[in-house]
Amino acid sequence: METANIAEFKKHLSSYLTLVEKGETVEICRRNQPIARVLPVRRGHRNGTVLGCGTDSVIFHDSVIDPLIPEEDWKCPVL
Repeated sequence: METANIAEFKKHLSSYLTLVEKGETVEICRRNQPIARVLPVRRGHRNGTVLGCGTDSVIFHDSVIDPLIPEEDWKCPVL
């Protein structure tokens, strides 16, 4: 864990944030007394799906756009 006083942290903010991005924790002190910690954000599990990985995995035997029921069955009876 890195430790820095407020003035040093402000002066080198970018480098401390780079450490946090890499998984480090930075403790911020006032007059060498810890007052805060900067922690990396825990990210959820990333989806490992690759676009196009299912190519040719589905076979259509009929038309995808043709209706499944006959057209005369589409009409609703008048009530």
